[in-house]
Amino acid sequence: MKRKIKYTIFTLLTCQIVLFGQINSKNSQNKLQPIVWAQKMADSDHKRVPNPVYLDGAKAAKWNYTNGLVCLANQKLFDYTKDKKYWDYAFEYANQLIDDKGKILGGYAVDRYSLDLVNSGKMLFDIYKKTEDNRYKTAMDSLHKQLEHHPRNSDGGYWHKKSYQWQMWLDGVYMADPFSAQYGAEFNNPKAIDDAILQVELIQKHTYEPKTGLNFHGYDEKRQQFWANKITGTSSHVWGRAQGWYCMALVDILDFVPQNHPKRKELIQILNKVFAAVLKSQDKKSGVWWQVMDQPRKQGNYLESTCSTMFIYSFAKAYNKGYVGSKYLKAARTGFDAVLKQFIIEENDGTISITKCCSVAGLGGKNPQDRDGSFEYYISEPIRNNDAKAVGPFILAALELQKNLDKK
Repeated sequence: MKRKIKYTIFTLLTCQIVLFGQINSKNSQNKLQPIVWAQKMADSDHKRVPNPVYLDGAKAAKWNYTNGLVCLANQKLFDYTKDKKYWDYAFEYANQLIDDKGKILGGYAVDRYSLDLVNSGKMLFDIYKKTEDNRYKTAMDSLHKQLEHHPRNSDGGYWHKKSYQWQMWLDGVYMADPFSAQYGAEFNNPKAIDDAILQVELIQKHTYEPKTGLNFHGYDEKRQQFWANKITGTSSHVWGRAQGWYCMALVDILDFVPQNHPKRKELIQILNKVFAAVLKSQDKKSGVWWQVMDQPRKQGNYLESTCSTMFIYSFAKAYNKGYVGSKYLKAARTGFDAVLKQFIIEENDGTISITKCCSVAGLGGKNPQDRDGSFEYYISEPIRNNDAKAVGPFILAALELQKNLDKK
């Protein structure tokens, strides 16, 4: 009997020690500086996908916006850490996808007129500066030429793609307009900056959702799409990642708008209006954001990581740049801690993964019955781990939070 009692006490004490160790380990992890998390995520991604052309599950080399997003985050990480492996990772993507004449490979064609295909051009500015290799300038010129001739609505808004006639999507503002603004700033082309600002003005005008202050995913000028409201032309809901793309676009475009530009103050006002609505929609209990933002807690809705990391990055950068007040930095810190707690897991091989990523979502297309912009549609798309659209913004968010810490 005494032996049983002693054994029971020993077992309980052992369990308590293990539990205490786990709690301490978790607390220790949460106390890591943001830059450590940025490196852990990038290093994990490198281990999972050694060649960046295969990021996001690609089976062959493809000029794709998701690859460009992660490679841009690696460039920013190199700028901070000076660890060349991050520079090399980004360079390797561009080196494989742009030939010696400056032609973009991997399925790119100007006449496809897809805004998605412009996004990876953002990483070429830095590569061109460091290598002075004209093939990267030629590639950027091709992307700029696409935008110069891109199909537009009657008021000047870019079509999301040639195949999506008369449609503007929030996603497109991020895909094209920070590139356009930077091209204008780097190569003395003021019209490219003006065009980027125009797209923001138009998307804000056409997609504003008055009940929440957020933005609908898409807008159809002709009101012909089955997903479009016949009066307003907008889609039906606020999709988290579309809103996230838009927030990142707003804060990134401003990097290249001159201080004396007549529209700069207006752009900052739009940013503040949009960010105020996103701040209000941050889930109070969890600290992150919902997949369908205008239907929080509706059955089937879920807390989603790609949009959450995008908002954290946008808030932290906007605060660092002086566009918003301290409550946004607080929200970014809260959100980052919540992401670590709810979405980040450690794998058996020591890498980390980010979970609860919506794989993809869109409006209409080849199978319109499956992309109708309904609540049911947005929550039905596949959920996966380590989607590039979470990995890239997670690294960028951690960097901005680290920059803020460094100021202290």
